[in-house]
Amino acid sequence: MTESSLIRFGLLLIGDEILNGRKSDAHLPAMIPRFAQRGLELSWVRMVTDDAGLITQTLKQTFDSGDIVFSFGGIGATPDDLTRQCAAAALGVALELHPEADTEIRAQVGDRLNAHHLRMGEFPVGSSVIPNPINRIPGFSINRHHFVPGFPDMAWPMVEWVLDHDYVHLQAPGRQVSQTLHLTDTSEGPLIPMMETLLQEFPDLRLACLPNAEHRREVELTLKGAPEQVVAGMNRMRELLRALPP
Repeated sequence: MTESSLIRFGLLLIGDEILNGRKSDAHLPAMIPRFAQRGLELSWVRMVTDDAGLITQTLKQTFDSGDIVFSFGGIGATPDDLTRQCAAAALGVALELHPEADTEIRAQVGDRLNAHHLRMGEFPVGSSVIPNPINRIPGFSINRHHFVPGFPDMAWPMVEWVLDHDYVHLQAPGRQVSQTLHLTDTSEGPLIPMMETLLQEFPDLRLACLPNAEHRREVELTLKGAPEQVVAGMNRMRELLRALPP
């Protein structure tokens, strides 16, 4: 089993506007192909409203998990931007103005600089910066958590930078493939013993069973994993299907 198969990636989406329906999340559909292009995949996504206690509690859990996490939103300077403070609280450390962030912010803002601008460079002690190619106001990384703005034009290239700067050793484009078998005139129930047998024989494969959403008697079975395993698994699945009673 490879190192990357033991590591989970997650997304943390922060903001009232997603949960109250004012905005639709654009980050998850944008991240899936970016991870896939690098032979990586997401294991979980969590959405959290702008509540300091809940954000802090969530971050405590994700810091303890050891997962690699990308957090979107809440790192600006307005009173509802709470992520920087909550990350520090979750880790039990102080916030301080990061010297590299200080330099970037001053270069971007120039004579308009004020305390609110510099507040956006206050990160939990021990953080490193994530460059922002759009307006030079950086995000930050600490404990395998990477905090970027909620604005897609900034956030997405910043995530790509982190993936290609910190996690190249985990990338393996084309490492995994998937194949899908479409079955008609059946439902998932009679297929369960066959699926259990298949996974016992191919424990490294991922199997997904998707019944027809319109309640027709159709099922899609998908196997995902290393190319040679998927080919062998699909061949074995066909054998097991042929052995099922009519």
